[in-house]
Amino acid sequence: MANNTISLRSLLEKEKLNGINYLDWFRNLRIVLKKERKEHVIEEAVPNDPGATAPRADKDKFKKHMDDMLDVGCLMLATMTPEIQK
Repeated sequence: MANNTISLRSLLEKEKLNGINYLDWFRNLRIVLKKERKEHVIEEAVPNDPGATAPRADKDKFKKHMDDMLDVGCLMLATMTPEIQK
């Protein structure tokens, strides 16, 4: 599975977002995120913090979403040209 993820991510690395290829880049990003089961990060609103007294399942769901957001954000930045990153 890691090899499939690496080869899919290479789509984004090969065609970094450069300002004129947004639609192609975003389409490839969605493909990669779908494969990694993280597409929810760009499709759903950020959930509210469940708070300290919330059930463990709610806390775990929130933490997973936040961890996935960090992964996706880093992936997006890594697949942009330096000028776009800024």
